[in-house]
Amino acid sequence: MEFCDELYIDMQPTRLILRTILRWTLIAIYLFVGTAHIRDPGTFLPIMPGWVPFPRQVILVTGIWEIAGALMMMTSRLRRVAGWMLATYAVAVYPANIKHALDGISIGGTQLGWEYHVPRLLFQPVFVWWALFAGNIVDWPLRRKASAMDANLHSR
Repeated sequence: MEFCDELYIDMQPTRLILRTILRWTLIAIYLFVGTAHIRDPGTFLPIMPGWVPFPRQVILVTGIWEIAGALMMMTSRLRRVAGWMLATYAVAVYPANIKHALDGISIGGTQLGWEYHVPRLLFQPVFVWWALFAGNIVDWPLRRKASAMDANLHSR
């Protein structure tokens, strides 16, 4: 076995462990938040952009979407679909997150400042990646790209 093959094989268990931890963490987050959206959709109404039709129903659907995605993420057969579902969800709710930040809306009586909103808005692309990574759609940054040196080693 050549060195670069050993390096790639040694990375696989690390990627598997990391992906599993991130997957179950994501599942827990979406089960919790999805339940909150269904249990009390009125709490989230103030952050809904005005152009969203039927905002209460949309909030309920997002809660169902989050829970369905989390449950599907638990099964290997549906994991890729769940990854796409939760990634598109993270993109779809971004306008509500922006409105929440710009309008300084309090949720459940709590006013969150920019020390919350800036990291939250900047982290949204990470949620998209996280869903795709947990859903086995992307491997970045853990997949090693083949270099010209690797190609030469494998051709011998």
